[in-house]
Amino acid sequence: MSASGPDIHEATKDWIFPATGTISDTFNTRYGTHKGLDIAGRYRAKVFSAQEGTVIRSYLSASYGHVVFVRHPSGYETVYAHLAGRAVRAGQHVEKGKVVGYMGSTGHSTGIHLHFEVHRGSWTPDKKNAIDPFLIFGTGAPGQTVYANAHDPYGVFDASAIPQPVAYTVKKGDTLWNIALHFHTSVGRLKSWNKLRSDRIMAGQVLKIKNE
Repeated sequence: MSASGPDIHEATKDWIFPATGTISDTFNTRYGTHKGLDIAGRYRAKVFSAQEGTVIRSYLSASYGHVVFVRHPSGYETVYAHLAGRAVRAGQHVEKGKVVGYMGSTGHSTGIHLHFEVHRGSWTPDKKNAIDPFLIFGTGAPGQTVYANAHDPYGVFDASAIPQPVAYTVKKGDTLWNIALHFHTSVGRLKSWNKLRSDRIMAGQVLKIKNE
């Protein structure tokens, strides 16, 4: 099946972009081995299904980390990788815009981001059916901000796609260090967000965790 046939725009014209963040890598970089689009964003930012379909895989992969594969009625498959967690299971039907997981840095990943792949046909280990997501959503560039839940991700701001600050209740034995590690942030930021003058915290204390 051709990866650039004339019907690609018709088949994907109502797709939505899967995540809010910043483009950090594009298709066919790394000497042609990178077969997806990377969107760097906030830890546990929602990741949405680009179109309705059926979840065909939802598992923890050594390379992809927490990953979800969705097969769409048009014959395309999308892949959502390096998730912090998955919100769907194999065999589940999902509507367009359904949360399939949360942005993270699991598997072979060096930072918080969504690795998003589109395959015209089935995913294969050699990714022979992979196509550039820019063919669907328009061309962007590294460093460019993109927004979820729109077919044009470059100029539409959807505030609902951006997670609000998390309220975390301190448990017995918690330290600022292990809380910072859990939320992929730093002790300094935790202290700044919560106006803490020392590293001392108490069980039951509520801390604000910002997504930035």
